[in-house]
Amino acid sequence: MRILLVEDDPILGMAVRDQLMDDGHTADWVKRLDEAGVAIHAAAFELILLDLMLPDGRGLDFLKRLRSAGDVTPVMVLTALDQISDRIAALDVGADDYLIKPFDLFELSARIRAVGRRYCGNPNPLVAFGDFEVDLAARSIRRGGRLVQLTAREWSLFEAFVQRPNQLISKSQLEERLYSFEAEIQSNTIEVYIGRLRKKLGAEAIETVRGIGYRLGSPGTRA
Repeated sequence: MRILLVEDDPILGMAVRDQLMDDGHTADWVKRLDEAGVAIHAAAFELILLDLMLPDGRGLDFLKRLRSAGDVTPVMVLTALDQISDRIAALDVGADDYLIKPFDLFELSARIRAVGRRYCGNPNPLVAFGDFEVDLAARSIRRGGRLVQLTAREWSLFEAFVQRPNQLISKSQLEERLYSFEAEIQSNTIEVYIGRLRKKLGAEAIETVRGIGYRLGSPGTRA
C-alpha cells in the first residue's frame, strides 16, 4: 500500500515510517496539514495515518474537509486523545480506525492490514485463486501446499493484484505503490518485479494487457 503519514513528532514519525517500510508499504511522511493537502493532490494514497494535533491545525478539521470533498481514502487516526468523546467525534466525521498513543507498532501493522481488507470488499484475510492460498494477514503465499517466498516489494505488488483480482492495474499505479515522493523511479522497475513474480509464481500468474497494464491471471493447478 502507499500510505501517507501525517505526524509532527519526529521520533514517532520515524518509527512509524520505518515500520511501514519494513512491512513492504510505501510511506510518505509529512509533519503539517498543508503538506498533507499537497501530497493528497499529488498522489493516490490507499491509507492516511492522521495525528489530530498538528502545528497548523486540527486533524479532525482536515478529515472533515477531506470527506466533504468526496475523498473516501481510508483514514486511521493516531492520537494521544483518549477520551470516548474524542473517538466518537473522529469516527463520526469519517475516520476508519482510531489508535491511541502510545501504541505497539505491530498492532498498527495489523490494523493497517485489516483496514486494507475492508476497503477491498473482503475482510477475510484468506484468499484462494487457482492453486494458490494467500494469507493477507500473515503475508504468505502457498502453492500446492508449498510456501512461496517473496521480498517486501514483490509482496507489495502481488498484494495489489490480489486486492483487485479482476481489474487492470496500470504501470503508473504500480509505480505509485512502490515509490515515495523522494524516490527516483527507474523506468523498468515494474517489468523487473513482474518478471520476478512470474518466475516464483508461474508465468500465468500475472497477465499483461499490452499498452494498458497488468492483472491477476488464472493459474491452474499443477499436475
